[in-house]
Amino acid sequence: MTQAATEKSTVTPIEPALEVGSAAELDWSDSADVVVVGWGAAGACAAIEARSADTDVIVVDRFGGGGASTLSGGVVYAGGGTPQQREAGFDDTPQAMADYLRHEVNGVVSDATLLRFCRESAANLAWLEAQGARFGSTMPAHKTSYPPDGVYLYHSGNEVVPAYGGAAPPAPRGHRTVARGQSGATLYAALQAATLRAGARPLTQAAVRRLVVERGKNGTLGRIVGVEVWQLPQGHSKTKRHAELDALIAKWRLVQPAKAAAGRREAAAIERELAAPLRLRARRGVVLATGGYIYNPELIREHAPQYRRGWPIGGAGCDGSGLRLGQSVGGAAQDLGNVSGWRFITPPSVWPKGLVVNERGERFCNEQVYGAKLGHEMVEHQGGRAWLVIDSRLRWQAVRECLFGRLWSFQSLPALALMFLAARKASTIEGLAQQIGADPARLRASVDAANAAARGEREDAFGKSPDMRQPCTRAPYFALDISIGSKLFPLATLTLGGLRVDEADGAVRDAQGASIAGLYAAGRSAIGLPSSRYVSGLSLADCVFSGRRAGRAAAQASED
Repeated sequence: MTQAATEKSTVTPIEPALEVGSAAELDWSDSADVVVVGWGAAGACAAIEARSADTDVIVVDRFGGGGASTLSGGVVYAGGGTPQQREAGFDDTPQAMADYLRHEVNGVVSDATLLRFCRESAANLAWLEAQGARFGSTMPAHKTSYPPDGVYLYHSGNEVVPAYGGAAPPAPRGHRTVARGQSGATLYAALQAATLRAGARPLTQAAVRRLVVERGKNGTLGRIVGVEVWQLPQGHSKTKRHAELDALIAKWRLVQPAKAAAGRREAAAIERELAAPLRLRARRGVVLATGGYIYNPELIREHAPQYRRGWPIGGAGCDGSGLRLGQSVGGAAQDLGNVSGWRFITPPSVWPKGLVVNERGERFCNEQVYGAKLGHEMVEHQGGRAWLVIDSRLRWQAVRECLFGRLWSFQSLPALALMFLAARKASTIEGLAQQIGADPARLRASVDAANAAARGEREDAFGKSPDMRQPCTRAPYFALDISIGSKLFPLATLTLGGLRVDEADGAVRDAQGASIAGLYAAGRSAIGLPSSRYVSGLSLADCVFSGRRAGRAAAQASED
């Protein structure tokens, strides 16, 4: 990277590991049994769990804590028979939950780990409640990407899609934290407060730039014994500005992405100017929990260039620092090209009754699937280009829901803008095909086949359920651009790849599959349940599952 590029970079610089013959060789600024790097949901859960074993814990964060977790919807994917499910009248079992999730996990974790996650799910939700979070049992009237205020339980994935169904009736497993407004900040606030109550010691506005490792035999790297942290000076005016920027970036990221990017650059410049090093000894282990790498342009360019036109979501610290720290000592990365692109077309709940077609005018996916599934099919197999075709009847049904259906503004406003400001319009299907550059014969064939399925004359080619079929027959017809580059309808993206870990304890593994002594990873720094396909709530649920696992294992490890 050139000097000019370095000065503009927002990415935490990661240095090669500091190798020592023995931890006793160094002067340490502080020490703890367990050092947790990253204070989002996964890091908080790791710190709380490690403290429950009566170990000393330091948790380090580049900003003030929270990361992507506090910006999320606060949805935890849970099931197997939670009290909220039972209160809403739904029966669920860990096996039914595992049978469904097997479609989403696609073998990225073993079946044994998947079943353990499902069996521990209700208990992990109860554990979150013990930390101060609350969950409810009210259900929405329609399938939605995120339920309105006062509604806290919903089908957050593909559970109601026929192709994903099992022998058991579909159970809602999206447990949204009870809160006014979006729930991520409320969920994280509970975890942050619980971290402090547990007695973990926070070190904020501090970024870990390298690991400290003892040399092993024959020149190999041995046990991780600490970290080198670069912290901003407390009380400095620019340190205060750095904290302000963290809050402003979170505010700007949705409506002023260019301003948010400038804020990330300013924060990084402050770090380069003022941060000073200190070393923390980790007697038992280091847990990497810094989130994903959606704000690392080099990694995205190298591994997932097809998603560069997406709308990155995450905390300002989601730059892959945990991933790169693990790699610096031989940790193996996996699925770095796996990015989740969220092409939600519900709400409005009626939009999936339309047809999603590619540039040729052909359907390629069941429109009622979860947004990440639709986004995956569009970006990975259709060049990121797609149109939603609706007729005038469906358009007005959608408009009424946007205006009077208690939708969030982030759901209704983009939908209305797309329908009224950017729609292509024609009096015939063939004319609409010409408007979008599609083959008129192919688009006509797609519409005719879907209409026949809606009338019950044939099965839907993509398995759309009968209640989501509606004939597209009332002119004029409209085509809405739902492509990855749509300015009025941005496609959110987040990364799913990470470090390979031992599924029993979260220890980071090298390329040969051996565990690296003293190093663990959790959340989106690691491969976990959501690393193949994302469904709402699965990442936060995995943060709890993997964070507690790593914190427990690090606390139980023998001292170096």
